[in-house]
Amino acid sequence: MQDLSEQAVVVKEIEPQAPKRKISLWRRLQWLLRRIKVKLAIYWEKFLYLIMPKKSRSRRRQLSPSEKRLKKIKTWRIIAVAFCALVVLGIIAFFLMFIWFSKDLPKPGEVIRREGYSSKIYDRDGELLYDLFQEERRQASKIEDIPDVLKNATVAIEDRDFYKHRGFDFLTIVRIPYNFLFRGRVVGGSTLTQQLVKNALLTNERTIIRKFKELVLSIQIERKFNKDEILNMYLNEAPYGGNIWGVATAVETYFNKPMSELSTVESAFLAGLPQRPSVYSPYSARLDKDGEPFWKMRTQAVLKAMKENNYISSEEYEQSLEELNNLTFDRSISEIKAPHFVFYVQSQLEEMFGEELLMKGGLNVTTTLDWELQELAQTVVTEEVEAVAKYEISNGAALAVQPQTGEILAMVGSKDYFNEEIGGQFNVTADGLRQPGSAIKPITYLAMLRRGFTPASMLMDVQTTFARNEAEKPYTPRNYDGQFRGPVSLRQSLGSSLNIPAVKSLATVGLEGFLTLAYDMGLKTFEPSKENLQRFGLALTLGGGEVYMLDLAAAYSIFANGGRKVEPIAILKVVDNNGRVLFEHKQTQGKRIIEEGEAFLINHILSDNNARLLAFGANSLLNTGRPIAVKTGTTNDMKDNWTIGWS
Repeated sequence: MQDLSEQAVVVKEIEPQAPKRKISLWRRLQWLLRRIKVKLAIYWEKFLYLIMPKKSRSRRRQLSPSEKRLKKIKTWRIIAVAFCALVVLGIIAFFLMFIWFSKDLPKPGEVIRREGYSSKIYDRDGELLYDLFQEERRQASKIEDIPDVLKNATVAIEDRDFYKHRGFDFLTIVRIPYNFLFRGRVVGGSTLTQQLVKNALLTNERTIIRKFKELVLSIQIERKFNKDEILNMYLNEAPYGGNIWGVATAVETYFNKPMSELSTVESAFLAGLPQRPSVYSPYSARLDKDGEPFWKMRTQAVLKAMKENNYISSEEYEQSLEELNNLTFDRSISEIKAPHFVFYVQSQLEEMFGEELLMKGGLNVTTTLDWELQELAQTVVTEEVEAVAKYEISNGAALAVQPQTGEILAMVGSKDYFNEEIGGQFNVTADGLRQPGSAIKPITYLAMLRRGFTPASMLMDVQTTFARNEAEKPYTPRNYDGQFRGPVSLRQSLGSSLNIPAVKSLATVGLEGFLTLAYDMGLKTFEPSKENLQRFGLALTLGGGEVYMLDLAAAYSIFANGGRKVEPIAILKVVDNNGRVLFEHKQTQGKRIIEEGEAFLINHILSDNNARLLAFGANSLLNTGRPIAVKTGTTNDMKDNWTIGWS
């Protein structure tokens, strides 16, 4: 018996074991989902228990403390497993997307110079005024030729963790979906490597797909190249304004010196340009609300970043800020026609299409400018200002507008755009708030005509003191020559630009009525607001309020256009690189502001040389021998002198 038992044992030992059943990943996920479903049901039961009446709760069995503890442990276990599963699925999805997009992406070794498209601005007849990218002026530079101060400035302002990350900022993965879901924009912080990819290999579209491709390529480039090589490629590909690409070209353009001789403040300026070159370029003359150039503010920000990242000391920082006030730029490379007009147009194009499309989209822009007339206007301004230089007059401006269409035919914003001593880059025609002097009087007399007065109505040019109320200081205006002419007609008062009848006229029509009319005619600074009604007095009709030249030209155009208002325009047509029309101006008749007869009477008075006899005589420069309507204006301190005319 014993032998048989032993034999049986032996037989049992050699019996083959049943193979273990292999459970697939899909089965495991199904099991996990079922468990989650059960747990959700349990939570739902708990929720129902919490909201049910207390009497009903008492009928349910209460769990013991140990059961509650066990249930809590199981709940947290399920949550932990679910979280881990989601993390695993996310990692798997990331790598699947990585593999999927990698097959169609450019090779990392193809990080080469990108061929951009130039946007060209033409006059109305096809004369090229400015080529934003006529050809990409670019010179290759080696990393050893780039001074450390320039490299440090670039890293400090663009990507302070450049030497720590592997191509992307981990938080970007969180920021991109957050911005997409809650802000409706695909925005995420870009490292220098990602900016290189965007500039050299990909388009600039703002989509999640493009952002993920950028991420994939950045990782691949970081694996293929070292940090110095990546920084070198970035500096060779970065835009520095206009047709200036690459840091070597930028150094030559802005400072015209060897790269090795760059100072800290010059390096900081260059490092700040690529973010928004059209705004931070010193040639754009962009100012903030306090009149500070944007390029100077950006350079200050770069210097601050360099100090905070210990690239420069506090002493070097303070010294660089002092040097910033004396920073100068080389102007010899700038080839541009009608610069004030060009940058006026560029600003409008950026608002219409965005800076990205303007700078890289290959737009062809046809403007309203007449280049021959522009050259003539520039010559006249230069010669006339030089002729009166002995009176300490140093600057001038001119604007020519077609009144029927509003087309700007010539825009001379200063005597010399490149003359820093006179602030030549400031566009007086578009941005200068100046007192118009007597050039505002036609609107006063227009208001009189609308009140029933006629050009033959008589006004008294005698010494008069005005006080609208007891609180207001009495005001006694004087004519420019100090004389009084007694009874004069409205025609003579306007034609000879007499001050006392003009003030009486404003007192007659009322300040609010005058402001309403002027505002309707396009003088934005004359809005009949409570503030303006308190700020302005009767001296407003003599030029006591500031206006923009463009606004005043638009207002006068109403007289020349039979009473209809047409807004000034500068852009006729915009076509993209593929010939598709993005914008084309459609001419409109214009809104009627005043009656045609009222416009005719103002025109007739200002064209009447006899109406000017009292002040200007028979043979003044205003008498051209042709029926040209003209009005002059001079401020009290002789600071501004206006002449406005039309035929």
